[in-house]
Amino acid sequence: MSQFFQIHPENPQARLIKQAVEIIRAGGVVIYPTDSSYAIGCQIGDKGAVERVRRLRQLDDKHNFALICSDLSQLGLFAKVDTGTFRLLKAHTPGPYTFILNATREVPRLLLHPKKRTIGLRVPEHPIALALLAELGEPLMSVSLILPGETEPLYDPYEMRQLLEKQVDLIIDGGYGGNKASTVINLADGEPEVIRVGCGDPAPFMVEA
Repeated sequence: MSQFFQIHPENPQARLIKQAVEIIRAGGVVIYPTDSSYAIGCQIGDKGAVERVRRLRQLDDKHNFALICSDLSQLGLFAKVDTGTFRLLKAHTPGPYTFILNATREVPRLLLHPKKRTIGLRVPEHPIALALLAELGEPLMSVSLILPGETEPLYDPYEMRQLLEKQVDLIIDGGYGGNKASTVINLADGEPEVIRVGCGDPAPFMVEA
């Protein structure tokens, strides 16, 4: 049975954030809000927790997991970022974008795309997500909370509780979430390519959506 924390979306209670991070460090799988939609997260090197997320979402090994980072300097530890890419990231983070980038050796192999060695990275603009990251001190491995067979993320924490309380360890209720996931931009090959249009405007990446 999962825990259910009601955390204030603008002023997250430090005590509850600390407890949430203890659950994550103990191998827990957690549902939490971001600036796009709710997401499922766990510790980046925890094989068991990553496999549980994979099963819950029914993902194959070619799915690009995302690392949710607190800021660009943390992102730079896990991705190879040249000057042009850095400028692009600086202009659009924090925000509702996930960027596919070439991974550094810091990224655990189980999270990498098997052929391309790429990883999704994003810096959210949501007080709860940022508070979790600050307390954790490292990125969260994360995917959008889109259930198998669905195209849009769950947005009602009580529905999440009803559907998923036996499959996750913690659901953080930060109010209703967005019903669109982040916009995914591939920057691994140099030129930006829009992979998925979500709640981030794809126009700045000079691509017709």
